[in-house]
Amino acid sequence: MITHAKYSVLLAALLGLSAAAFAQTPGIDTAGTVGYVIDQRGYVAKSGTGLCWRTGYWTPAMAIEECDPDLVKKEVAAAPVEPAAAPAPAPAPKPAAQKVTLSADALFDFDKAILRSEGKGKLDKLVEDMKGINLEVIIATGHADRFGTDAYNQKLSEKRAAAVKTYLVGKSVDANRVFAEGKGKTQPVTKPDDCKGPKSKKVIACLQPDRRVDIEIIGTKAQ
Repeated sequence: MITHAKYSVLLAALLGLSAAAFAQTPGIDTAGTVGYVIDQRGYVAKSGTGLCWRTGYWTPAMAIEECDPDLVKKEVAAAPVEPAAAPAPAPAPKPAAQKVTLSADALFDFDKAILRSEGKGKLDKLVEDMKGINLEVIIATGHADRFGTDAYNQKLSEKRAAAVKTYLVGKSVDANRVFAEGKGKTQPVTKPDDCKGPKSKKVIACLQPDRRVDIEIIGTKAQ
């Protein structure tokens, strides 16, 4: 049995150790609290039967393999297991582009930016078809035939595109998702040799495919 005097001597020797020594000594926590009686050499003091002497500050958390192997095993067994990391989510599918070109004669008359009734009917069908699409954006690009100046045809093509946007918005399409632009007469559908000659009813009729609005719908098919 350890006496009070011997315990005091051992405790005084222990208090003389540096903070680093405490941190490295078994049975002493990071705050320097003594869990086992330590001799002057820094070893855990044991009885004649090999049992470790515990101090009054000892707690199960201070248990060491040398003195309380059963408690150490229980602490290790009770350690929480880290859950497996969840798999990374699959990348979202890229929007599938669906391009729709409305025929020119169904949209506009010569030198006009007013939708014809036939053109409105085709836009109505377009809106109906869009119900099966998760819409990202609609791009309406207006065009003009070769008659007129570059500046005039640019303005005319922009007005035609704006007319299509206004109609679609009137059919409950989000205005922020519809972009209108004009390309003037820079992108004709007809070839140079298709409609020869000066301005005439025949030539104007021949150039109708150039008086158009291309509509590009970008989105994904609804599930």
